[in-house]
Amino acid sequence: MTERLTCELTELPSGELCFHITLHALRANSLVPAFLTDLHNAFDQLEHSGASKGLITSGRNYSSGGDVAGFYDAARQGRAEAYARDVVPQLQDLVLRMIEAPVLIASAVRGAATGGSAGLVFASDLVTAAPDAFVQPYYGIMGYAPDGGWTATLPELIGLGPARGWLIANRRQKAPDLLQMGLAQVVSDEPEAQALHLLDSVETGTALASKRLLWTVDRVARVRAALSAETEAFVHLIGRPEVLARMNDFLNPTGTE
Repeated sequence: MTERLTCELTELPSGELCFHITLHALRANSLVPAFLTDLHNAFDQLEHSGASKGLITSGRNYSSGGDVAGFYDAARQGRAEAYARDVVPQLQDLVLRMIEAPVLIASAVRGAATGGSAGLVFASDLVTAAPDAFVQPYYGIMGYAPDGGWTATLPELIGLGPARGWLIANRRQKAPDLLQMGLAQVVSDEPEAQALHLLDSVETGTALASKRLLWTVDRVARVRAALSAETEAFVHLIGRPEVLARMNDFLNPTGTE
């Protein structure tokens, strides 16, 4: 347990163990390096817990993605690329861990799952969404390159065309949209309870066999290569002067620094 997240091993009604990760970091669980490290530590605990099922929940917002203020401060110090390498590879590795984990992972999404944090939703095996949940890229607002799997895992899930349009047009997809696309299984005012019900109701052996068969060696290798390409594209774009200007406008809407 840290100030940014809490881990708890619970028992489902069926008697199976479920490893529950609750996110409660600052700035709507923004993906700063320390928080990503905490998430990796939580997955270390999950892998050693004996649980075959896991759940990720949050407070009002699932996650706002990368911390614009952190990138802005680093860019002003001439450290944009270095800071990006402290953030993005950790996120990409977490997405791969979720895909490859021999654990059925559910996410209960409330509010925003934006930017790179959407990758944790895409990498979840089951997703429940509150009526106010939404997923949006936002990369074009800042001039960042996509990360977290927007070009790596999302096309595998919904196809190249829908992923392309969503990403490039910066569409906000709400809970019913996520349900229609197959990215969420339930929309409910109580997404956490519904996620636990789903985890408890599925037969573990069948679910994990399905996960292994869906995420084949070739498919995972393709995703891994695409995630690596996302990282390099992000680092390449982050240091541009126009990105610094966009971040300043976002953080200082009156035009003052």
